Amino acid sequence: MPTCAASGKRVSLRWLQRGLMIVMLIASACTLADNTTVPDGPTRTEIITPLPPATLPATTTSTATATASPTEILVPTSTGTFTPIPTVGSLKAAVTADLLSCRYGPGANYLFLYGLRKGANIVLIGRTNADNWHWAYVQGKNKCWVNTQYLEIQGDWKALPVVYPGLAKLPVSPYYPPTAVLSAVRKGDEVTVEWLDIPLRAGDEEDERMQHYVIEVWHCENGTLLFEALATNELSLSFTDQAGCSAPSHGRIFVQEKHGFAGPTEIPWPPLQ
Repeated sequence: MPTCAASGKRVSLRWLQRGLMIVMLIASACTLADNTTVPDGPTRTEIITPLPPATLPATTTSTATATASPTEILVPTSTGTFTPIPTVGSLKAAVTADLLSCRYGPGANYLFLYGLRKGANIVLIGRTNADNWHWAYVQGKNKCWVNTQYLEIQGDWKALPVVYPGLAKLPVSPYYPPTAVLSAVRKGDEVTVEWLDIPLRAGDEEDERMQHYVIEVWHCENGTLLFEALATNELSLSFTDQAGCSAPSHGRIFVQEKHGFAGPTEIPWPPLQ
């Protein structure tokens, strides 16, 4: 009997054959495992599904837009309630006096311009800034001032626009300088003003009744600011000025001569005591 070299023992032929068959089966299984070819088929594409991105806040694509700066509106500081006074542009009137003086300024102490006869039809276009002063500005080539007490007016003359001081001007003297205020003092409710003399040459008076100095004062009496056109040939003048008015008192001086008025010279108003 053959001898197995691996074990050196005598085995029967039947066991040898069985062992050979086992070896052949193992070898065949190993060959199949190493050489088996996978039949051809479609190439598999590996699809990698990425993880969903983290949810981010929606981003809006911004377009640079120039934003205009707000317009600054300057609002004047209110110092009180202002109630506009209704005005009219003009009023028709008729002269009731036999002869009415029309003067360069709003008062009987200003230079005379011309006269208006009774029944003359005129048009009034302005007034002074004081309700106590009954003088109105007359329209025409040579505008002048008349006393409303001698007029029949179609309407209220207080509704006319204020033109003095302001729009209406006094004619300026080309021959004399303004005066200068020497003092302005107060004793209680009485104010006294003194000024420098500006002598007139002979013949420069309008007439013997003309006053050389016209003193315009806006002064307070009984709670009302009054306008007065005072006049004198002296070098000082006293008048009343009280407390209690909403607007400040003030005044000015004109030198008057037949050709016009020199000035005005403002009065340094003495304060209330």
